[in-house]
Amino acid sequence: MKKLIIAVLALLPAVAFASGAAKLDKANYDLSDQASLQNGAKLFMNYCAGCHSTQYQRYNRVAEDLGIPEEVMQANLNFTGVAIGDLMKNSIPEKDAAEWFGAPPPDLTLVARVRGTDWLYTYLRSFYKDESRPFGVNNTVFPSVGMPHVLEPLQGATTVKLETRTIDGEEVEVPVGIEVAGNGELSPDEYDAAVLDIVNFLAYSADPVKLERHRMGYWVLGFLVIFFIFGYLLKKEYWRDVH
Repeated sequence: MKKLIIAVLALLPAVAFASGAAKLDKANYDLSDQASLQNGAKLFMNYCAGCHSTQYQRYNRVAEDLGIPEEVMQANLNFTGVAIGDLMKNSIPEKDAAEWFGAPPPDLTLVARVRGTDWLYTYLRSFYKDESRPFGVNNTVFPSVGMPHVLEPLQGATTVKLETRTIDGEEVEVPVGIEVAGNGELSPDEYDAAVLDIVNFLAYSADPVKLERHRMGYWVLGFLVIFFIFGYLLKKEYWRDVH
């Protein structure tokens, strides 16, 4: 136990540094916005699912939850040709993916829980041109990122904004944001909205029954309140006879 406590305390500074390394923007997603979820699913399947799977959910379940007809799901959002009831896996062999990217692209079913929606929202809006990287881009939220900027056609070209800071007694330039050239298919506001739709879809993927659970929770709390009232009245009636 003593060694465990020491190890946890030793990691705290690193955790604090990692969490404070980049300012995260608030992702005001809405799981009840079905149009946003549908657009997020479309964007994810077209731009992200080529490398990343969401293998802990099924096509038919997503179609039902998001109000997408199964024939539309199969024709427009299923690019692997599997049955509608199959899991949503990508078609890249893991060995090839590891060779191309240095490591297999992670499954993203639970990424909104692991990273947080604010991190995802900021990360997808923080790529910038960096010729020193294998794919020619870097990221202010995830330095030395190992994936290409797949949404660049939508956002357009980006450059990094640098700020001079003193670290360990030396002045160094650190990335503090990006500048968008404005040559993408979407305007900056439209791109932010599209990214928010993707984040909304990934938040749904990480917890598909969240809204249902919350609705059920209100009924449970209401039942407990009513039960408490009757229980209290019963208690008073019982102890009145005892005394």
